[in-house]
Amino acid sequence: MPVHRSFPARPTAAGRPDPQASPADHEPSTPEPSAPEPSAPQPAPTPGPADPEPIVPEPHAPPLTHPATAVRSRTGAAWVGICVGALVLVALVVFMMQNTAPVEVAFLGMSGSAPLALVLLIAGLGVGVVALVLGSTRIAQLRRLIRSDRRRADVR
Repeated sequence: MPVHRSFPARPTAAGRPDPQASPADHEPSTPEPSAPEPSAPQPAPTPGPADPEPIVPEPHAPPLTHPATAVRSRTGAAWVGICVGALVLVALVVFMMQNTAPVEVAFLGMSGSAPLALVLLIAGLGVGVVALVLGSTRIAQLRRLIRSDRRRADVR
């Protein structure tokens, strides 16, 4: 049975409005007392039970239950890394295509001529290898530290 929206829904035992309540459920069961005549003295209010809280209709949209920020995961981080790597690769290819002029290179007593793009590519790969070795060494060091801390905690 559809509920007429001009009436607030009646609360259930949980304190939430009952969506199945009909408009007839909201009409008072006793008639309203008539207003006293103006010449009659007004009786003083008597202390009694507090007035019930007003009925507040439930909002039409359910509240958000998910966090406002996106959840981050390793898969998402890997996807971002792949996208950034692909963009860098495209930029590197464009750079190599535009810098094909030969340059003179001297390193540790050796000298020679090579395209600028190739020289810079070899230098970049060298930096990457050095960073990989240093990073791997640090990761291994931290793993050994964690392993020794766990062994100490197990002994205690």
